[in-house]
Amino acid sequence: MVARLVIAAPSSGAGKTTVATGLMAAFAGRGLAVSPHKVGPDYIDPGYHALATGRPGRNLDAYMCGTGLVAPLFLHGSRGCDLAVVEGVMGLYDGAADQGELASTAQVAKLLKAPVVLVVDASSQSRSVAALVHGFASWDPEVRIGGVILNKVATDRHEHLLREALGESGVPVLGVLRRAPAVATPSRHLGLVPVAERQAAAVAAVAAQAEQVLAGCDLEALLALARSAPELHAEAWSPEVTGRPDAGRAVAGRVGAGRAGAGQAGGGRAGAGARPRIAVAGGAAFTFSYAEHTELLTAAGAEVVTFDPLRDEALPEGTSGLVIGGGFPEMYGAELSANEPLRKAVAGLAASGAPVAAECAGLLYLARSLDGTPMCGVLDADARMSERLTLGYRDAVAVSDSVLAPTGARMRGHEFHRTVIEPGAGERAAWGLRQPERRVEGFVRGGVHASYVHTHWAGAPEVAARFVDAALGRIADGPVA
Repeated sequence: MVARLVIAAPSSGAGKTTVATGLMAAFAGRGLAVSPHKVGPDYIDPGYHALATGRPGRNLDAYMCGTGLVAPLFLHGSRGCDLAVVEGVMGLYDGAADQGELASTAQVAKLLKAPVVLVVDASSQSRSVAALVHGFASWDPEVRIGGVILNKVATDRHEHLLREALGESGVPVLGVLRRAPAVATPSRHLGLVPVAERQAAAVAAVAAQAEQVLAGCDLEALLALARSAPELHAEAWSPEVTGRPDAGRAVAGRVGAGRAGAGQAGGGRAGAGARPRIAVAGGAAFTFSYAEHTELLTAAGAEVVTFDPLRDEALPEGTSGLVIGGGFPEMYGAELSANEPLRKAVAGLAASGAPVAAECAGLLYLARSLDGTPMCGVLDADARMSERLTLGYRDAVAVSDSVLAPTGARMRGHEFHRTVIEPGAGERAAWGLRQPERRVEGFVRGGVHASYVHTHWAGAPEVAARFVDAALGRIADGPVA
């Protein structure tokens, strides 16, 4: 059994990330193996969690992966750990729009049978805090709120008033944190600034968060609460099972008609023992990825090699497939453009028919230009920054055969960007989106699949297997990059 806590709040901005990351770092500093998790699709918070624990931050998204995978993915990530800390998303009961409790922190807590610690921003209240906590604790009897951490408390007097009000609530106060600018993490247009962009400052911020938690929280009581969670009767997810060569047939109903189209997308299987090399973009410009993607690619037979488009002037030797995830190319447009040798290498690989999967930032990098700055020119499209934030979960159906999915395959994902892209005539769309409005999105060209929609391949492992098949086809067909 894994001891576990879910860190939630009445609303965004209460301090969940500060408290969750501080708890992770504090417990890790005591010698515990701590498994970090984040509810929802967010890529940035898990980077701070990884810094605090030394383990990959992992997402638990009931919308993209399905409710049935929440506990298995949790058990996979927490295998061999003493404690798991799960940071919630938004307010405790907030989930996917018009979907009830789906993808909410409350739903994930129930699926994990985990006690919840409610982080309350107490900066503008005193006795009212008791009514607030009572409401959240009684709203859903299946959600067990095991304690409260009061954040942004001003003075000793303020703390006394809060504790007195909560004294009869039945929900214990497990921590009191004062206002502390040193623990703050800077934000910009898409949320917190990722760890990769401020490594030294991020290390200092996480250390400050741990010190604040150590000073203000009852770690023994929190650990006892975590250990009170009952046994989870589920089997841990395994990429070795879901990513094996025949795994796609088991999920054919979810992602299409199986792998019959994979050979069309990238050629047939190479000889026994062949391992395609898949290059995955990393570095400060491309920080958005889920750990399970690499695990699935590896389990499907690929050798995964990370490279940094800001620094490396060539793709890894022997590259037969390329994955470019999300991130902030708009913050590094000039540097990405200045690396002309790599831009030409990416364009050449795409022109050769090799499989290329690009999401959001990757899409922008493959465009002809971004805010007038030359990019790779793989797509007949130009991108630019916008004032409008596009954000939300998406139900998508493939409208073109590609290296990721056959026509008609259904997947769930999310969009999160402040850019728009203007395609040229004749480009094939990747997805048809069904909510919040019907529209087509993304591009399929040769072996390239580029889209704004982020997906979580654990919910559809066929995708990784299909992509590796296409890369194997490149090995069978001839020389690679």
